[in-house]
Amino acid sequence: MRVVGEAASGREAIDLVRNVEIDVLLMDLSMPGQSGIDAMGMIRAKAPDVGILILSGYPEEHYAMNLIRQGASGYLNKECDPIEIVNAIRTVAVGRRYISASVAELLAQQLNRKDDAAPHEQLSEREFQVFLRLARGETAGDIAKALSLSVKTVSTYRTRLMEKMGLATNSDLTYYALKSKLID
Repeated sequence: MRVVGEAASGREAIDLVRNVEIDVLLMDLSMPGQSGIDAMGMIRAKAPDVGILILSGYPEEHYAMNLIRQGASGYLNKECDPIEIVNAIRTVAVGRRYISASVAELLAQQLNRKDDAAPHEQLSEREFQVFLRLARGETAGDIAKALSLSVKTVSTYRTRLMEKMGLATNSDLTYYALKSKLID
């Protein structure tokens, strides 16, 4: 294994993938500026063959399934054994997905309770991105600029996700996100 680059933000990760040949990108979700979630979609569009392994402090049950659906090659919690990180990188490097035992358990549980999924698990990738930004208190204008969308499009996403989640206000969104440990 060889480390070929390092990025401190989602924007830097996108630039790195654009300028350096990478087999596996080990990425956190919480980064300044553009988050790992936002960066992942752009990285997938620019470099569809790059393996993206998420290493996050957030528990698997809150993010793993959504991110794997959105194109992550694997998801590990930062509390995992270091040898598991090495094994995951090697697995992703050969073009496969890495599913930890805890994520495999979540997958098995989802097979049993399709209709019983958490409200945020029913959101599309873009709705989920907008949801997290709204929950953190960002304005529609800020979100539009960060995600290269129009303010009207952000408002449409907000309306749809509020409807899907059965929420009425941005305060409800923030409360839900905090209670579900989706934000700090």
